[in-house]
Amino acid sequence: MTYEWIIQIITDNWPMFLRGAGITLYISLIGTIIGAAIGLLAGVIRTIPVPERGLKRWLLKIVNGLLTVYIECFRGTPMIVQAMAIFYGSSLLFNYDMDRTFAAIFIVSINTGAYMAEIVRGGIYSVDKGQFEAAHAIGMTHWQTMRNVVLPQVIRHILPATGNQFIINIKDTSVLNVISVSELYFMTKSIAGNNFRYFESFFVASVLYLIMTLTVTKILQRIEKRLDGPESYTLQR
Repeated sequence: MTYEWIIQIITDNWPMFLRGAGITLYISLIGTIIGAAIGLLAGVIRTIPVPERGLKRWLLKIVNGLLTVYIECFRGTPMIVQAMAIFYGSSLLFNYDMDRTFAAIFIVSINTGAYMAEIVRGGIYSVDKGQFEAAHAIGMTHWQTMRNVVLPQVIRHILPATGNQFIINIKDTSVLNVISVSELYFMTKSIAGNNFRYFESFFVASVLYLIMTLTVTKILQRIEKRLDGPESYTLQR
């Protein structure tokens, strides 16, 4: 019976399933955090007003052009292709053999950063222009306005999108099996190759993926509620 095979597969291979799930969560979490930092920096840079003349104008144009190329390239190509190109390209072009786990984190980070850059840029533009004008009126520079006025609001606005990106990364780490990263999909494929019970093995993997994504979703919902504050307020004298 199928359910008996499922129990047998879990009993025999639970350490491999747990190790794969742990590596999946580790790569996804670190990659999302680094990617969010990259996206935050890129998003802020892309919203800096370009002067009408001078060296700063050309420097900003060059930086914005490079950021545009980076964002469009990594948003316009699949992660599985990026993984193959970066992992094997680093060895071929630079004679550098990347550690597979490091390569996985690097790939997820820069891929996430490309998406987060546009999310952050949209979050910054969603802030009312009057707040920018008020901050500049009291003598704040662009960076002071971003740090003290805009970014605290932007971070709250983009939190759901960041959490959604984290969930996407948990699932998309499965493509990293092409460079032999021992995440959950890779471990499950190895288990199924040994017992030839593909449906039962991948059913267990799908349940583990579902548990991880649902857990992350619930944690992020609680964080959002904490940031929103209490639903009712008591006025103090």
